[in-house]
Amino acid sequence: MTADGTTKSPRGGTVRSRVRGRYAARGHTGDARGADGVTALLSTDRRRLVLVLLLAVTVGVFTATVPLLRDWFDLRVYYGTVDAWMHHGGRIYDYRVPGTTYGFTYPPFAALGMLPMALVGLRTAIVLALLLNLAALAVVVGFLVGPALRRHGWFGLALTACLLPLFEPLRDTFSFGQVNLVLLALVLTDARLLARGHGRWAGVGIGLAAAIKLTPALFIALLLLGRRRRAAGVATAVAGAATGLAAWAAPDASRFYWTDALWDTGRVGRLAYVSNQSVQGVLARLAAPGEPSRALWATAVLLVLCVWAWRTSRALAADDWAAAFALTGLAACLVSPITWVHHLVWLLPSFAVLLRHRRLRIAAALYGVLCSSVVWLWFDDASGLDGFLGSNIYTWITLGLLLWLPAGEAVLPGTGRAAAPVPPAVRARRPAERHPGGRRARVTRRHREAADPASPSGADPNDVPQVRRAAPGPP
Repeated sequence: MTADGTTKSPRGGTVRSRVRGRYAARGHTGDARGADGVTALLSTDRRRLVLVLLLAVTVGVFTATVPLLRDWFDLRVYYGTVDAWMHHGGRIYDYRVPGTTYGFTYPPFAALGMLPMALVGLRTAIVLALLLNLAALAVVVGFLVGPALRRHGWFGLALTACLLPLFEPLRDTFSFGQVNLVLLALVLTDARLLARGHGRWAGVGIGLAAAIKLTPALFIALLLLGRRRRAAGVATAVAGAATGLAAWAAPDASRFYWTDALWDTGRVGRLAYVSNQSVQGVLARLAAPGEPSRALWATAVLLVLCVWAWRTSRALAADDWAAAFALTGLAACLVSPITWVHHLVWLLPSFAVLLRHRRLRIAAALYGVLCSSVVWLWFDDASGLDGFLGSNIYTWITLGLLLWLPAGEAVLPGTGRAAAPVPPAVRARRPAERHPGGRRARVTRRHREAADPASPSGADPNDVPQVRRAAPGPP
């Protein structure tokens, strides 16, 4: 220990000076000074605790004063629907929240899955929905950044717990009583199963999510694009079986949904409403008070899907399944006719990819915008250039991530900077992962961990020296 409190390195010089020297050799002198400043600021548990407490107070004040809280509106729709269906002889798609025109808009299987709410009161249903969303959020965070949080111990967990409530899509998901976090957890569970080599059950989560809401069905296309035909088949079969079960339990409701309600976007809300941050929402606000062109929307959707297929194929070619799942979530939000702000929890995997590539400033800037509720400044009037840019800013973020999210890139360890691609000869040395007949070959635990798309610390042991793939994919 030196006089200024730094540690002496056995190789000579202080640890701090050696770290600064390594950063300087790479051209990161400024980054090293910044890292030193942050390290000094958070050098003791007491300072970390003070920072966490200050941040918690700030988040509490912000949450209590700035955001619009939704009074569990969507949960009231779900509860009223199943209550009317079970206890009053009503039909699923006839129910309306008193004083509004809003009713149930999901496929019949979603109503079937929500039937347990008919056994409890509304307040109990709200508590259960909160607990379910908290559990789903824990699963999502664990899959996306769990290893990194464990490395930082209580401090990393506390910072995450303070920062997540600021994210507007999460705030709205909780205060509406929405189901998007549960669907995201189901999809990421399949990603985890593929990563760990448990492909037998992979596809069940995606199938269930697609049966509850149609948007996650795009992940079945991802499995086909990545040649995970068994998982795609399982997902399709599960979605079909769930839909068939709902048709057996509620035949009239199923017939009405698939022939009428599905095609009536007016049941969900106004396309031009500022919360609709899809491509359709942008076109609707441009055309308001008229109707947007369906041909123009179909063309825009086709272009988005082409970009998604191109970028996802590049990610899959590099075994970057983390980026492939993130890109699919982005594309699903863009092509859906209506993507309310709370649907943008599907952007969370993209932030995990940015963090893995050390794009910290970009991630912080985008996260800050998505915490700001800025689109509501154009709630009454989205006309003009400022309205076009400002009222659609969440859509621009989603589109920008679809175009420029790091995908299939090799990076230098610890820097997030691009390195030379892994030569094909090196890739060819990777152990065979499947027998031609379909059996799994024996894969060591090290290879399984390296293939985890939800683990930011995974590294391919067969990569060239000093290079790791940012997000290797599942076996």
